[in-house]
Amino acid sequence: MFRRVHRHSACATSPQRRLQGIIKNKTDWVNSLNGKLKRNVRVQRTFIKIVAACGTLAFAAFVFGSSPLRAQAGAPKFEVDASWPRPLPNRWVTGEIGGLCVDAKDHVFLAQRVSDVGGMDGHLEGLTDDELNAGQAGPPIIEFDAEGNVVNSWGDSKILPKDLHGCAIDSEGHVWLDGSEDGIVQEYSHDGKELLQQIGKKSVFDSSDGTVNGTPLNTSTSQFFRVSEIAFDPHNGDVYVADGHAKGKGGNNFRIVVFDSKGHYLRQWKLNRSPEEATAARPTPHCVRVSNDGLVYVCDRWMNRLQVFDTMGNFKKNMPFSYKIWTPIPATGVSSRRDAQLVGSCSSVEFSLDAAQKYMYVINEIDEQIDIVDRASGKVLGSFGRPGHQVGEFMHAHTMAVDSKGNLYIGESVDGRRVQKFKLAGSK
Repeated sequence: MFRRVHRHSACATSPQRRLQGIIKNKTDWVNSLNGKLKRNVRVQRTFIKIVAACGTLAFAAFVFGSSPLRAQAGAPKFEVDASWPRPLPNRWVTGEIGGLCVDAKDHVFLAQRVSDVGGMDGHLEGLTDDELNAGQAGPPIIEFDAEGNVVNSWGDSKILPKDLHGCAIDSEGHVWLDGSEDGIVQEYSHDGKELLQQIGKKSVFDSSDGTVNGTPLNTSTSQFFRVSEIAFDPHNGDVYVADGHAKGKGGNNFRIVVFDSKGHYLRQWKLNRSPEEATAARPTPHCVRVSNDGLVYVCDRWMNRLQVFDTMGNFKKNMPFSYKIWTPIPATGVSSRRDAQLVGSCSSVEFSLDAAQKYMYVINEIDEQIDIVDRASGKVLGSFGRPGHQVGEFMHAHTMAVDSKGNLYIGESVDGRRVQKFKLAGSK
């Protein structure tokens, strides 16, 4: 039968030879197709590896904050410096970071709350029992060099403003401090060994009865009521005090008070409220900064905006900042979620280092990110950071400072309790 005939047999008939030719051609075609398929598979595998590598790099950049979200052309870009600061000595543990400031040598001063347990707003601001068992509280003021090494520390909590909140360094290198549960502002020598001046009496408030439970007066020329932050006029060194930090029990002022560098009173003004806003959120000036062109920027924290004034206190405009609630809040029963929004989408501000100060950096404490803002328009150009406890993430980002190279330092309060450095990495 046909199936028994050897394909190379000389006795094969002509039809059989034609059939063998057809089979050979098809075999060659199949082999060629297999070769192409194998080459396609190799290309696909290479493509998948490239995509995977790019995806990994993109994910790492997102997690570690190396590129801002929603960035536009020209906006500054920051990358977290995971090596800064160096490990603290003597098993020190930091509490809530109240304030940060940077001197002319790019030394960073950290003002922290380590002994304010059960403050006026009812939450633990010092160290936990576990932290105290395992380590010890670091000094209230810690100075780091540019590499993140501790080079000095100081501060007596009995003398310092209660609930340290603001930190500022003037042109002479003196360190100014305030406290959000006190009525004073203090100026220290750079090494902290000498208290140079104090405006106000400790534990006395600018209220109807001089206590934290009194009615805010917003009038005293020598006393405050829960100070938030201090800033300096870059031209003449005048001192601008954001007087009023709304928190928990008791009231607070809501004004900016201006002194000369020797502590002499000059002027004051309140946060601006339109008639329609008379019953709006409680005024709380959480930050203050003075720009090179003579504008005063004040964080109207509970209204989620900056208010802009000239140096005489004339109101110029509002700059609102939006935020997003990522996990929906039930209609009833979760008042604490709504209270948590009071940290605000604008709780601290710094400027870029160019002469025109084209950009502002704004802490959006609700969404736990740093917004990069066009200073003239108030438009958000980009942002970096996200909620979390890993490197480059934030939990209660609270205060901020910028060094001579444009790097940012972010201090976290409440559940974060640390400081992180973000290096300026150019523009996007």
